Amino acid sequence: MSLRIDAHQHYWRPSRGDYDWMPQDNAILNRPYVPGDLAPLLEDCGISGTVVVQAAASVAETEYLLGVADGADSILGMVGWIDFEDAGQLPVLERLAAHPKFVGVRPMIQDIPDVDWMLRDDVQWAYQALIDLNLTFDALGFPRHLPNFHRLLTRYPTLRTVIDHGMKPQIARAMAGEEVFADWAEGMGKIAEDTGALCKLSGLVTEAADGWQVDDLRPFSDHILEVLGPARVMWGSDWPVCRLQSEYAGWHNTAQSLTADLSEAARADVFGGTATRFYGLG
Repeated sequence: MSLRIDAHQHYWRPSRGDYDWMPQDNAILNRPYVPGDLAPLLEDCGISGTVVVQAAASVAETEYLLGVADGADSILGMVGWIDFEDAGQLPVLERLAAHPKFVGVRPMIQDIPDVDWMLRDDVQWAYQALIDLNLTFDALGFPRHLPNFHRLLTRYPTLRTVIDHGMKPQIARAMAGEEVFADWAEGMGKIAEDTGALCKLSGLVTEAADGWQVDDLRPFSDHILEVLGPARVMWGSDWPVCRLQSEYAGWHNTAQSLTADLSEAARADVFGGTATRFYGLG
């Protein structure tokens, strides 16, 4: 039986000072989160272990999280950060890769103003290094990044990639009656067809507006599952960010509802098998 995995969650201490994106006046986000906070939630939902993901654009935060992972059996893998703009960081990546829980990296592309940043000549060394070191690439962006991610992933067909949060479809705007589904769906479909990328069924609830219902999320989760198939989809909580719209158990239960029509084997992939294979866990 596959482990039940939360493929995307965070720990942080804002006092470290490198969470530049974090709103200082947000009481939900701007506080420490440590394994002891998540442990009872994992137990209640029957989750065997997690993949903890970077939340600051610094190697120092990656090293901090690897230290947290050393002391937490529940952390099965850690996705970190390096400076893609500095090819001199190859030895840093090689050193991090030697840690048994370090599985890959995530540049914070969604926060970079230049939508073409990922295609710049000076960052290409990093993708090849990930391939050479057999590390993974978490693709973090918005729907506007889908065409460039398609270009990137077809350029590097052996880069082991997972799309974070379904590329953050604009669910709140869809709830307000705007037509945002078609372009996102087309972009995701092209990536599914032309690349080997996987996708995290995570973050959808955070993209919804207040008062969301399960059916507001369903068109987006259905499309992800349809074009990729459950063997290329992994569930993640995005805790504690998900707390902006749902507590841990609430999002877990919602994801169970969104996948209720799948076979038992398919659900086992989404809730553990896919992440275990992709990140090499357990």
